[in-house]
Order: sequence, then C-alpha cells, then structure tokens
Amino acid sequence: MKHLEKKQRNDIILVAALLAAAGIAFGAIQLFKKSGGYAVVVQEGREVATYPLDEDVTVTFTSPAGGYNTLVIKDGKADVTEADCPDKLCVNQHSISYNGETIVCLPNKLVVKIVSEAEADVDIIA
Repeated sequence: MKHLEKKQRNDIILVAALLAAAGIAFGAIQLFKKSGGYAVVVQEGREVATYPLDEDVTVTFTSPAGGYNTLVIKDGKADVTEADCPDKLCVNQHSISYNGETIVCLPNKLVVKIVSEAEADVDIIA
C-alpha cells in the first residue's frame, strides 16, 4: 500500500511539473508574439493582394470556380466574414493580427496570411 501511495504522489508531482512547463511555454509564446503589418491574400497559389492592417477595408474575392470570400480588415485585424463554401471554417476562424497567423478556405483555395512589414516587401510564395 505504501508503495502505491508513493507512486501516486510521484505521478501528481510529474503532472504538476508538466502543467507548469506548459504554462510557462504558453506565456513565453504570448509575450513574444509580434503584430503583423500586412494581410497578404493568396488565391490558387498566387499572391493577389496585400493590405496594411492599419487601414480599414472590406473586399470580396471570387474564385475561378465561382465561390467567394469577403475579407474585412478593421481595427488592425483581418477576418473572413462571409463565404459560400459549405463548411464555413474560414468564417468561423477568429480574426488574425499576429505575424504568421493564417485563415484558410480550402474549397475556394484562398489563404490570408499576416506578415511583418519586412516580409511584405519579399515574395513569400517561393
């Protein structure tokens, strides 16, 4: 019985240590996230538009197959607010504003990616 109690105590210590490490890692990631400067729109593998996040804009992209996505940039965040795709995953994703975040609509082959000012001057599709 004593051996079993010691094992349980050690398991609890291990779980607590892992949770603490995960919390520290999450906090570090949140602390060092960088806000992006631009929303880059890629459709069917080609960059079709770049918009600064500090300007409010609403634009609708139509895919060659006939589908559409409406991108809204407001208050420094980009969000897909409307789409005609069946699953609406792109609409249900949260708005994005940090470097490296993306919104993807697979049926309409549309990707919205947040990039820094330095990356906006470089071709990100290589």
